[in-house]
Amino acid sequence: MPERYSHQHGNLLEYLDFLVPDATVLDELADRFGRGAIPASEWTHAAHLRVGAWHVHHLGQEVALVRLRAGIRHLNEAHGTVNSETRGYHETITAAYVRFIAQFLASCPREMSFETRVEELLASTVAQPEFLLCFYSREVLMSPRARREWVEPDLAPIPT
Repeated sequence: MPERYSHQHGNLLEYLDFLVPDATVLDELADRFGRGAIPASEWTHAAHLRVGAWHVHHLGQEVALVRLRAGIRHLNEAHGTVNSETRGYHETITAAYVRFIAQFLASCPREMSFETRVEELLASTVAQPEFLLCFYSREVLMSPRARREWVEPDLAPIPT
């Protein structure tokens, strides 16, 4: 292994920089997500969106959703959160946000860096905690059925 990263160094960002010279904080967050190593205190709405955007950008919408389903469940378990019909992973919220994230990233100018796109996403209405309530009634969105499987919006269709 190169001198730059040896067994004596434990810095993940330094190692990522060796593997991918332009590794970013978003890459590091995605790596920690994949390992189930994001503390509950850091697993905020913004962190969910950053991780979702990273997956959509790097893997495409369909593969991103598959990976996010598994990763969120795994991270919840690492935090001691049970994935049930009342807590933990929520299929409709996750799938809806993957759609909105994909639409948002695609709407940004091509010359805009990925990191800037993510910051723009976080500053947009899509990132507002109540955003999905423009499309879903609270009753439908928070139902056990919506948590376990995809449920179509009951107030307004998700734009395509």
